[in-house]
Amino acid sequence: MSKSSAKTAYLCSACGADYPKWFGQCPACKEWGTLSEFRVTKTRGESRNPRETSDLQEILLQQPMVRFSTRMEEVDRVLGGGFLKGSLILLGGNPGIGKSTLALQIVAGAKVSSLYISAEESEDQIALRARRLKITTKDLQLSSENQIERILEQIHLLKPEMVIVDSIQTIFSDTVDSLPGSISQIRECGQQLLQTCKQRGVTVLIVGHVTKEGIIAGPRMLEHMVDTVLYLEGDERYDHRILRSVKNRFGATNEVGIFRMVNEGLKEVTNPSELFLAERTDNVPGSAIYPSLEGTRPILVEVQALVSNANFGTPQRNVNGFDLRRLSMLLAVLEKRLRMVMGTRDVFVNLVGGLKVDDPAADMAVICAVASSALDKVIPPDVVLIGEVGLAGEVRSVSNIAKRLQEAKTLGFRRAVIPKGSVNHLKSALKGIQLQPVTAVREVFDALF
Repeated sequence: MSKSSAKTAYLCSACGADYPKWFGQCPACKEWGTLSEFRVTKTRGESRNPRETSDLQEILLQQPMVRFSTRMEEVDRVLGGGFLKGSLILLGGNPGIGKSTLALQIVAGAKVSSLYISAEESEDQIALRARRLKITTKDLQLSSENQIERILEQIHLLKPEMVIVDSIQTIFSDTVDSLPGSISQIRECGQQLLQTCKQRGVTVLIVGHVTKEGIIAGPRMLEHMVDTVLYLEGDERYDHRILRSVKNRFGATNEVGIFRMVNEGLKEVTNPSELFLAERTDNVPGSAIYPSLEGTRPILVEVQALVSNANFGTPQRNVNGFDLRRLSMLLAVLEKRLRMVMGTRDVFVNLVGGLKVDDPAADMAVICAVASSALDKVIPPDVVLIGEVGLAGEVRSVSNIAKRLQEAKTLGFRRAVIPKGSVNHLKSALKGIQLQPVTAVREVFDALF
């Protein structure tokens, strides 16, 4: 006879470590007040047979695992070519950003037998959304179950090729004595979904809420156990959405897909550069164009800057889409190396379209846009600026210069100011675009102003 026993343990929400007793401070990560109690029911008296091993050479001789497409090119691009059978994907985003809409469109486009688990909405509500999105697939089963053990039973009976769990924060397990959405519940349910995913070869897409800091709610262990982590980003002021890959075991990381939110759901944007430059105004000081590289995709972004005299004692430094500390560094370079007074001026920098970049190659465009506004001189509209700026005022080389220049050339730009060190990375000369190599910011200013 097997006997069941409930074990009490304490889990750290910061690092995921668990302990048999409570501590005020987590011994692993040294954070205070992060341990929470949970109870796990286990059976004892039953022996488990060890799992069989597999020979590596036999696995290598087998046919490679096949991906299946979602019929959405932007999603397939982010995933690395489509969904891989037996993979576990985590999709996060702010409330109302379009996670459930995207998940339903993915299931409809995949053309495989699917099970949609929505513990937040009823089956009728899902059907209403499907009608609005004009989804008529016959391979989709709906369920509003929120207990993980019953969900696994449904997967066993229906044998779907793909499962959507919307969302992980509303699923609970009877073996854990805590409320749905707690750290212990998310950890337990995620682990059971992982086992089912790998043992049965089912592709599972988990939808997760994010915290106010913009990370997936719950333990970071959930991000470690999945194969792919996707974030759906956007701004309420704009109708476009960005699907970004921050982890992908089977493809490139930091890959992005661009969509527009319309009445019929998320519509793919095949040329995002035209979207971000559609309303650009020429002959206005403080505007510069920078070829960003999101994953493997080049996207041209307009950098706007506005410099004005400070009305109060402390000047303002406001920025959208760019690192504020890096902007402060670039302003210090302007003041120290180029003798431009910035300590008594307000500086506002904005990347048009709500795109957020952390690429050092944007330094030259930002510093030139600020200088253009401060000097009230226009940067020629057919010029793109690429380069990392150092503390000595030097311009350093950047990666993938050829892809950036090719995208600029395609959209009609005829001049490119690039670091001199990046010229050696060009395997062949680009016809139709004039290159101007520079080694310092002062050379850039002499060429532009």
